[in-house]
Amino acid sequence: MIVILNNKCNLNKDEFKAYLKDISEIKTKIDLVLCPNFLNISEFKSDKIILGSQNVSAQNSGAFTGEISANILKSYNVKYCLVGHSERRKYQQENYHEINQKIKKLLESNITPILCIGETKEERDSKKYKEVIKEQLLSAIKDLSLENQKKIIIAYEPVWSIGTGLIPTNNQIEEIFSYIKSYIMTNKILYGGSVNETNVDTLKKINLIDGYLLGTLSLQEKKLKLFLNKIENLTN
Repeated sequence: MIVILNNKCNLNKDEFKAYLKDISEIKTKIDLVLCPNFLNISEFKSDKIILGSQNVSAQNSGAFTGEISANILKSYNVKYCLVGHSERRKYQQENYHEINQKIKKLLESNITPILCIGETKEERDSKKYKEVIKEQLLSAIKDLSLENQKKIIIAYEPVWSIGTGLIPTNNQIEEIFSYIKSYIMTNKILYGGSVNETNVDTLKKINLIDGYLLGTLSLQEKKLKLFLNKIENLTN
C-alpha cells in the first residue's frame, strides 16, 4: 500500500518544516510519499517518508526558464513524481505529447512516474469516460518498452471528484480499475479525489486499490493519521 501526499501550492518554508515534523511522527508501515512544492523540496529531511515531486520538465536542460528537469529532481533524491495532474492539464494546458515526454525523462533518471488520469463530469455524463481514460493512458505510455510501462504508477482521479466532496461509487471505481488493467495488468493503481478519513471506510472495501493520492487530506495531520490508521487496520 502506498499513499501519495500532494501539498499542491501550499505551505511556506516555516509552515512546511512544522508540517514535516508532525507527519514524520506518524507511525505507519504504509509507504508515504510526500510531494511538496518545488521550493520545499530543498527543505525535505526525513528518514520515514519518501520524497516526491508535483511536476517535472519535459526537457533535460537548457534555456527553459522556470522549468525543473528530472536530473535536477534526482539530485535532491526525489523518488516519485506526479505527471499529468488534471489541474496542470487544465491550467497549464499540458498535452498528451508533453506528458509522454515527461514520463520518459523521469524513467531515464530512475524516478517513478505517477500518471494522473480521470474524466470530467461532462465526459462521465455523456458516457465517454472510458474513451477518455484510454486516450490518456495510451498516449502517456506511447513508445515505451513493456519493461518501462510496468514502472509507472497510475492514479485515477475523476476530475469531477477533486475538491468537491463527491466520490464515485465502489462499482464505478472497480469498473475503471478493471478497464485500466485490461491495458496494463501489473501496474499499481491508486485512487484520488475527495478521499478523507470518513469515506475511506467505503473505499477500502475495493480490493483493486493499491493506494491513494491525497490532496486536501495531506495537509490535515490529525485526519491524515486517522486515515492511515484505518488503512493499516485493513492491511495488517
